Amino acid sequence: MNRKKKINAALKSKLKKANAKLHTSNKPRYVSKADRVLLEETAATVQTTDEPHLTE
Repeated sequence: MNRKKKINAALKSKLKKANAKLHTSNKPRYVSKADRVLLEETAATVQTTDEPHLTE
């Protein structure tokens, strides 16, 4: 009985791992705080360069 239980447990765990790989998460990828600051800075510089200069 113990041998059957161990074999079934091993097979079930392999099935669980295989199924977990198939289902992808809808959660967005983690972006570190430093990367967020860099993205904000680049977005700010792009935004300021895209604005038309009205000197007239």
